[in-house]
Amino acid sequence: MVEEAYEVVEAIEGGRPDELAEELGDLLLQVIFHAQIGAEQGTFDIRDVLARLQEKLVRRHPHVFGSHRLRTPAEVIENWETLKDQEAGAGKSRPARSFLDAVPRRLPALLEALRLSRRAARVGLDWDRPQAVVDKLAEEITELQRLKPSRPARPGSRRQRQLEEEVGDLLFTIVSLARHLDVHPELALKRANAKFRDRVAAMEKQAAARGRKLETLPTEELEQLWQQAKSATRRRR
Repeated sequence: MVEEAYEVVEAIEGGRPDELAEELGDLLLQVIFHAQIGAEQGTFDIRDVLARLQEKLVRRHPHVFGSHRLRTPAEVIENWETLKDQEAGAGKSRPARSFLDAVPRRLPALLEALRLSRRAARVGLDWDRPQAVVDKLAEEITELQRLKPSRPARPGSRRQRQLEEEVGDLLFTIVSLARHLDVHPELALKRANAKFRDRVAAMEKQAAARGRKLETLPTEELEQLWQQAKSATRRRR
């Protein structure tokens, strides 16, 4: 299911409608498969899935299907989150230990960080402006530098755990900065990955034209090819 969902996202980002239609079909097939397993186990079937979806859409959109009045997109989002919290509380046999428990722990780390920081911001655990997050980012980098990251750490050592903690703090702060700038960190990183792929592919092509492979080139020549690929990428924007 996860694999198919990522393939759908790739088709969306690539702007390929035909491929998207195919990938959505593959994802839908997974939904049907799981519903069929539920039916065979006697727990639910596809009709239950659709009925619950319909109920949830109506319940979470009282401004559309009911008389509740919401004037702005921000009010719609706030009401949506409130209703989700109420549903989460009603569906649990024991109360949550923290309001952050509404964020699933099994989410990919980048998305989990975004969801956690969003929820924390709702209760005031946030910076008041993007520059304050940039300042915090500089602080986190300074803390990482104190551990002298240029030296390798022994696996399982106390220093490695400290490095892991500081790098984690740095990543979490970057996610918070992205949120303040209205940039989705997952999308930003995916695009950075794609850009890196394109530049390395351009370097490989240039090296091949010289009858060479990247792994045989000295550092100085690799840097030269990287700068050339970087310039070519900027010209295509």
